[in-house]
This record gives sequence, C-alpha cells and structure tokens, in this order.
Amino acid sequence: MTGIGWLQIALTFGLVLVCVKPLGLFMARVFNRERTFLTPALGAVENGFYRLSGIDAAKEQGWLAYTLAMLAFNAAGFVFLYALMRLQAVLPLNPQAFGAVAPDLAFNTATSFVTNTNWQSYGGETTMSHLVQMAGLTVQNFLSAATGIALAIALVRAFARSGAATVGNFWVDMTRSTLYILLPLSIVLALVFVITGMPQTLQGSVDATTLEGAKQTIALGPVASQEAIKQLGTNGGGFFNANAAHPFENPNAISNILSIWSMLLIAAALTYTFGRMVGDTRQGWALLAAMLTILIAAVAVAYWAEAKGNPILAALGLDPAGGNMEGKEVRFGVAMSALYAAVTTGLSCGCVNSMHDSFTPLGGLVPLLLIQLGEVLPGGVGSGLYGMLVFAILTVFVAGLMVGRTPEYLGKKIEAREMKLVILALLILPLAILGFTAAATQIPSALESLANAGPHGLSEILYAYSSAAGNNGSAFGGLTANTPWYNTTLGLGMMLGRFGYIVPIMALAGSLVGKTKLTSTAGTFPTHTALFVGLLVGVILIIAGLEYFPALALGPIVEHFLMLAGKTF
Repeated sequence: MTGIGWLQIALTFGLVLVCVKPLGLFMARVFNRERTFLTPALGAVENGFYRLSGIDAAKEQGWLAYTLAMLAFNAAGFVFLYALMRLQAVLPLNPQAFGAVAPDLAFNTATSFVTNTNWQSYGGETTMSHLVQMAGLTVQNFLSAATGIALAIALVRAFARSGAATVGNFWVDMTRSTLYILLPLSIVLALVFVITGMPQTLQGSVDATTLEGAKQTIALGPVASQEAIKQLGTNGGGFFNANAAHPFENPNAISNILSIWSMLLIAAALTYTFGRMVGDTRQGWALLAAMLTILIAAVAVAYWAEAKGNPILAALGLDPAGGNMEGKEVRFGVAMSALYAAVTTGLSCGCVNSMHDSFTPLGGLVPLLLIQLGEVLPGGVGSGLYGMLVFAILTVFVAGLMVGRTPEYLGKKIEAREMKLVILALLILPLAILGFTAAATQIPSALESLANAGPHGLSEILYAYSSAAGNNGSAFGGLTANTPWYNTTLGLGMMLGRFGYIVPIMALAGSLVGKTKLTSTAGTFPTHTALFVGLLVGVILIIAGLEYFPALALGPIVEHFLMLAGKTF
C-alpha cells in the first residue's frame, strides 16, 4: 500500500462528503414540495405530466395503494423492456443488425434493469441495439432509481409524521425524483464524461488498422448518457461487456474518480435528506457514519489484500512489489481498483473497473460480504436508506431489550408488529441467496457453468446469487450465467431481493405513520451518538455473520488458507 493510493481514496471520499449537505438539503426541499432553483424551469413540465396522466398531485396514498402503484408501474416496465428486446430485430436504430434476444435472456435482463440490479449475462456491444440501450435500458436506469428513492422517502415520511394515514403519492415522488434530481445531474455528468473521452454517438462502429496492419472493428454508441445514469442511479449496467474497465466507459483517472464519486453522491446525500425531513439532521449523520465506518474498513481490507499479492505467483517468480494486478487496469492500479470494488458493492451499483474473480481470496471476500450485508453502505439510491433504517429499528429493539424499555426510534414505539415486518424483510435475502446457491451446487447442468472447482467455484455461485438478490449486478466472471437455469433463477432472486424485500418495509411504513410521535425523555435511547453508531455497526455485522459465515468459510476463507499453503484447484 502507498501514500498516493491512500491519498486518492481520501480525496474521493472527501469529494462525496462535501456534497452531502447541499444535495441532501435540495432533495429534502424537492420531496417537501418546496420551491427550488429548478422550479421555474421544471414546474410547468411537472404539472404537464400530471395533467396528461390524470394524476392528482395533491392526493396522497396509504402504504398499500402506494405499494400497489409501484408494483403495477414496474410490471409495466418489465413487459415493455421484455417486448423491446424480443422485437429488436425489426425495430429501428439497430446499425449492427442484431437479432432478437432469447426468451430466457430477455426475462433475465428485463428483470435485472427493472429491479435496479443490472446483472448482464450478455455483452452489451454485441447483443443490444442502440434503441434497446437508449429506450429500454437507459430509461429503466432512471425509473428503477427513481422508484428506490420514492420508496425511501415514503418510509422517511412514516417517521416524520404523527398519527397520519398516508405516506405520500408514488407517482409524484417518482416524477420529482426523475425530473428534479436524476435528469439534471445526469445531463451535467454526461457532458463531463464526454469531455473525458467517452463516446456519445448513434454510429454503430468504426474500423481501425492496428499496428500489425490487421483490421479491428471498434463498437461505438451513446455511451456517456447511459454511463451517467448508470453511476448516479447505482444501476451498474455497462454499455460494453468490460463495463468500467473498457476505455470508452472509463477512459482515465479523472473519469474513474468521477465514477466513484457519482455512485456515492445521491445515496450518501439521502441520509441528510432523512435527517432534514424528520427534523433532526444528527440522525442522518449518524446513519452516514455507520455506513462509512464499515465501508472504509472494507476498502482498507481489500486494498491490503490486493497490495499484498498472491504468494503462489510470487513463488513462481512474479515480482510481488506491484501487488495482485491480475484482472486490473494499469491506469487505475490496486488502490483505485480496491476502492471501486468496495464502493460498487457497498452500494447496489455493480459496475466494475476490475475483475472481482481475479482478486485474492480475501480481496474477493470484501465485495461478496458487502453485498450480503444488505447493500446499505450506503446502498443503492433509496434502497440503501430504507435498508439501513430497517437495521436501525432492529438496533433500538436490541438496545431496548438490554435496558428493559419499550424501544423507540425517532419518537415511534417499535412493537411486535414492526419487529415481525423487520425480521420478514431481513430473511428475504438469505432465503434467496443461500436457497438458490444450495440448489445450484446440486444440479449438474448448473455446475457445468463453472470455470473453477473447489472453494472458488462455490464462491462464484454464491457471488452470483448474492449479487442478484442484493440487486447489485457485479459478478465473479468465472461463472457462465447465460443459461436457462441461471437466467431464470437469478431473475427470480432479483425479484425477491427488490419486491419481496420492499413490501414488508412499506407495510412497516404504514404501521409507523399511524403512530403518535412521543416526546423524548431522560430514558430515551439517543440515536445520534457514537454509542448508537457502534451498536448499529455491530448489529449489521452480527446479522451477516449468523447468516453467511458458514458459506463464506467454505468459499473464500478456506481458499485463502489454501493459497497460503501454496495449493490451488
């Protein structure tokens, strides 16, 4: 590890922290329906959308109506995207003349982009036309991210309101998320990305002559526009198969830092939005502190493991001074590859600038574990916030048991109904991850997709289902997932991880919003202190350990000890 590496990591986190308060305050104003500097330009556009769609923006919804509207909207998005891919061959803006996408792959991809997972069992530049990339995938990047933000804001209102019956209007929250937050930021970021060297064109490809005199076809397309919302919306789906390791998706060190910054930007700022909307910004800072505590520790472990290198390769004569550079871009190096890997999995982004499958066992354990923690560090836009609030409720419940008091969070009593819904939400992810992983290890056709045997092969399967259910989208590249079994089961895992998780959380919001806020007393457990942050971090780690340690012990942990012993499979 080097001082320059740590300086790059510190600079990136510093740029994010500088933006948390101003962006968080702006988003709070947006969702409180207050006037912002964009209101003169976008107010008429917003109202025009409501008139065209017949939405009464002043009419709010209870938790059930809000949830049903969200499910119906996303179901319609799934059908549209699936049909677009199946009809790709006969639609315009297809300069490469790509054929229709196979049914199982179309199902997997449509599910992936609707759930904000962006798992890709295909090469973007060799499978999807420009029309599908723009009207299908990029549009869903906006809408799935906006859905996550809207759901988080609904839960925040449940804490902010007292004795109410409604949590907002899904159509209004989604529209305002897209119009005032995601779209303006994406336009600005896309222009900056073009300046750094990303293509933005409707041209299909160009032919180039290599130094050896051979001909090479280089794919082009509207890359910068998709890349911007991919990062800001923590979507992760790349225009090219190599994702952010491709020089057109991530040309240089500046674009790399901007990519990491934009991934963290909205998710981190939403914690301040939360604090502002509940009337105590210290609550938001406490959540952000817990998120960053684990994330920075994870970056340190990944950086250390990759900088230390692989002793097996060192024994073969490879100079270990440069660390483990297998699967990494020289222009980014070990430090920024480790940072990118931890951030993209601490979020629910899944874009990659290096191959996680080529990390050392402990280095690869970091992104795998960060996904399994629930993607709350700081998680996807919106999804990370409501996931962290679930852990916060569980934490105050544990604290209440310690002192024999009825637990409270932000003035709301946490009782049996709330805890049942919290536990139901927390059990969805391990059910999908461990259940599908166990099934895949027993099916011969599923095992044929592995490039590696032994513990690393198990890690590849475990990572795939963790990524799907965690709505992440990154992968250990040694698994060939474009098969009917994996396309179908990974798609089901994505649905469970997104919608199976959010329904009990929305029911939780419905329960909390009707409760009367209590006044804090001397016996109220403070939830903005370092003690609460430490307890919250402990609860997150303990829950993950109880759920996943046996599987991790059979995968990356045993592989690490085998590596130290000089053994491979």
